Amino acid sequence: MWEAPTERRGDPRALRYIVDHLPPGTTVKRQLLIVNRTDQTRRVDVYPAAATLGDAAFRFGEGRAENELTSWVTLDERSVELEPWGETRVRATITVPPTASQGERYGVVWASTASAPRAGGEITQVHRVGVRMYLDIGPGGEPASDFSIGEVRPARSPEGEPSLTVQVSNTGGRAIDLTGAVILSDGPAGSRAGPFPVGQGVTLAPGASGQVIARLPNTLPNGPWKAEVNLESGLVKRSIAAQVTFPDAGQVGKRGNVVSRMFSGWTVVATTVGLLLVVGLAMLARRYRRSGRPRPPTSRPRSRTPAGR
Repeated sequence: MWEAPTERRGDPRALRYIVDHLPPGTTVKRQLLIVNRTDQTRRVDVYPAAATLGDAAFRFGEGRAENELTSWVTLDERSVELEPWGETRVRATITVPPTASQGERYGVVWASTASAPRAGGEITQVHRVGVRMYLDIGPGGEPASDFSIGEVRPARSPEGEPSLTVQVSNTGGRAIDLTGAVILSDGPAGSRAGPFPVGQGVTLAPGASGQVIARLPNTLPNGPWKAEVNLESGLVKRSIAAQVTFPDAGQVGKRGNVVSRMFSGWTVVATTVGLLLVVGLAMLARRYRRSGRPRPPTSRPRSRTPAGR
């Protein structure tokens, strides 16, 4: 796996994104490995761009939109030429001004490449993949990350697909990216089902609330079931168990009756170390000590991950 800052080596989010807490006046360096996984030579542009959090999602700015964080990022290469199946490294330096105010900033370091128009066409396709940046600025220790799980609501679509919608609130001081799964037990004749993953892409700013949804097979009986919801963001894990009964097609069921809440226990294997473009361009974030000197390689195996978008 690619290295993260020493205090975050066990944090899956820090292995996937640039996540850090820095005091004003700090400079850190991150190395990006760009790999051309195609049989064509590619020109790749590398640049920082703005991002925001809103409507329970991490939202990318248009094109090369700038914000305060992007003005702190410099790259030693802004464009690289990669031979087929070639790779190169680009170093990003983040310099936080001594006068920077307290708070969390968001951005992306993009790798972008364009495909030539098809024969007889005039449309050029641009493909890009990025590494998100979650940078918190302030003196002293980092604000704690935390979240709570609220209402669990079963439903069925008009086509009969069952789902569980789970309300989540960010009760900590850092943004969270939610992943997890739902396991059903104590169903008809003691049956079990799952785990079923919750849909990804839910990012909550501090103090914000949102929903994650797990979609289940159409053949699932209505129940009743005991639904165990396991969610996590980085090293923070929360679980809740509720009694639910799925309604008939096209209806929303009653709110699940909570039977237990757990604040630790389930473990997942981190599989996030990089990002892959549709055209085969991979971008992996490698972390460095704040001094800028690389740490020795770890013995952990590299693994592939879905795109950071």
